[in-house]
Amino acid sequence: MSMLADLLATVFERRYRGAEAADRHNRSIEDMCHDLLGGSGEVSGMALARLILDSYAAKQDAEKVAFFSFLTNRMGVDPEAVRHTLEAYETAPDRATYRDFLAASEPPRQEVARRLNQVPGATAQLVAMRADLLRLSRDTPALAVLDLDFKHLFASWFNRGFLVLRPINWSSPADILEKIIAYEAVHAIDSWEDLRRRLAPQDRRCFGFFHPAMPDEPLIFVEVALSRGIPGTIHDVLSEDRAVIGAHQADTAVFYSISNCQEGLAGISFGNSLIKQVVADLSQELPGLKTFVTLSPIPALIRWLAENGALLPKEPEARRALTAVFLLEAKRPDGTPYDPVARFHLGNGASIHAIHADADLSSNGQTQSGGVMVNYLYDLARISQNHERFVGSGRIAASPEVKALAAAGKRTD
Repeated sequence: MSMLADLLATVFERRYRGAEAADRHNRSIEDMCHDLLGGSGEVSGMALARLILDSYAAKQDAEKVAFFSFLTNRMGVDPEAVRHTLEAYETAPDRATYRDFLAASEPPRQEVARRLNQVPGATAQLVAMRADLLRLSRDTPALAVLDLDFKHLFASWFNRGFLVLRPINWSSPADILEKIIAYEAVHAIDSWEDLRRRLAPQDRRCFGFFHPAMPDEPLIFVEVALSRGIPGTIHDVLSEDRAVIGAHQADTAVFYSISNCQEGLAGISFGNSLIKQVVADLSQELPGLKTFVTLSPIPALIRWLAENGALLPKEPEARRALTAVFLLEAKRPDGTPYDPVARFHLGNGASIHAIHADADLSSNGQTQSGGVMVNYLYDLARISQNHERFVGSGRIAASPEVKALAAAGKRTD
């Protein structure tokens, strides 16, 4: 979009908001959406899009549900038009009939979203709008169809090619650091001093994906500990009195926390690309790194045990064995691993490397998994093979030690 268009849009928007303010208050957001689709001028369209976004932002939940219902019921595809254009394309498959079929197959609400996104800053507002939709559709399931349109658009807008990987360190802007504290989803950051311990030492790294349209909002970030050897407890990583080592002394990079930041981007996968890019960058910066692992929670373990009327054993070795059985064999109805963190890493091509009892003694760690944690190994030579086997046949890659633990766990059932 040209600088001139932005300037004219600002002038036009001020005029639109001033001279026609009274009329605007009497017009519904639904009418404005129809006008947005019917207009062809870039500048006037941007001004109208801003009014729609402002109107939405001022609404209460009940009004937002009404707006989402309008988009769902009044801005969907016309089945008859889809059938007619498909028949025309089947009869004469050329450019014109294919174009008509594509136009009929796309719901007008997708074009509404695209035109809204012309406004500077609108991308973040549309992400927040989808967060509202996900929250409100729990009680209004009919709105779920609308989410497919948001997800379709966001998958394109937030394509890996548009994302920028940025290191986050103690010198990063304060507003970014505040968001790291707020968005940390695995191991809570208790204070600025706690954050400093995670970012400032030379054996610590943090990376985040950002989008040019949301430059001050991390989409996802990963915290990395550089160490000698693979840690078996989160205390080893986060302890206040741990011994700091030089970055070039490390042989292992440990991904100990991965946090998705935007609720409105749920289901839009960034983690796979993030980890692979971070591995590539760290390998280039620190060629002495030979091992790339996670130290991951197992958030669904206790829930799975409860659903099966079982308890986590008190003995550490028995806990490790039962957890190995869970990670290798517990499945959802669709055949994928029951645990969401396992699904993520195994789907990325990692393998289950080691299981540790009493690895997370925090209240959250005890509640989720009885303190058990797992290392997923990213073996660069095997990532593609592991991924293909997991996606193709559901085969889970695991170390001999983990397989032996699972076998022992099944013998004691």
